[in-house]
Amino acid sequence: MLPPVIAGVDGSAESLAAADWAAREAARRDRPLRLVHVWNWHPRQEDGEPVTAAQRHQARHVLRQAKERVRAVAPNVRPYEEQVEGPATAALLAAAEESELVVLGSRGLSGVTGFLVGSVAQGVVARATRPVVLVRAGEEATDEHFPAPAGRPSILTGYRDVVLGVDLGDPCDAVIEFAFEAARLRDARLRVVHAWQSPSPLGLGPGEIGLVSGVRRAEEWLGFLSAVLQVWRDKYPGVEVAETVAEGRARSALLRSASGAGLLVVGRHLTDRPAGPRIGPVTHAAIHHVGCPVAVVPHE
Repeated sequence: MLPPVIAGVDGSAESLAAADWAAREAARRDRPLRLVHVWNWHPRQEDGEPVTAAQRHQARHVLRQAKERVRAVAPNVRPYEEQVEGPATAALLAAAEESELVVLGSRGLSGVTGFLVGSVAQGVVARATRPVVLVRAGEEATDEHFPAPAGRPSILTGYRDVVLGVDLGDPCDAVIEFAFEAARLRDARLRVVHAWQSPSPLGLGPGEIGLVSGVRRAEEWLGFLSAVLQVWRDKYPGVEVAETVAEGRARSALLRSASGAGLLVVGRHLTDRPAGPRIGPVTHAAIHHVGCPVAVVPHE
């Protein structure tokens, strides 16, 4: 069997939105959809506490509800369900090893720019070796598309841009390929963003010119970005690519660029450092403050 798209479901609004998005993505990728419910999903239950009959009934209800929703969203996708034993983060990480990607929910903050990313979702993002997509509560199919005339929501218009954040100091093929493939599947434009900062005069060495204009530096960064992307343009000739370089902090540039996007793609370094897995500051800002779904792609 092909690796499935996995959605973690617990009955919450955000997990149901994640299941809907996962169903649409499974249809785009022609992959099976696997709905996973984990015992001990809620932190109120202690690890190792026996599963009660009421919990089993609730689990069946949650999975049935999710299956009914995804069948309506993607009738050609046949979801299959699985109940696994927690702790939730460990169980989802184990499931992720066999997946194409994992989709989890993040809860929107009413009236505030930002989203709550629970400890389970954050733990999966920080440790998974497969891509993880976070979807906010309330995300619908029409949100992936440009509005119809007069601003009406529609699934008949084109897809919004896929936005990719690239660090030209360490460009990663896995992250770039994920973004190009996502854009191809949607027939969407791929907008690639790199942020750069002017060198501090204190950091300049003997003979270095510190007064090169910002326009000149921007042109050099844009040329470098174009060179990095050329092999991917050749591999994906049907994908329209828009390249942007911005002076300033990476997280600020990425948040601005992701406004109005359909999907944001960022990378995360796999690490064996003693401090353990962590989410970098740019990715951390993205998953907490970007309104569209965010794909976090791990890489060496």
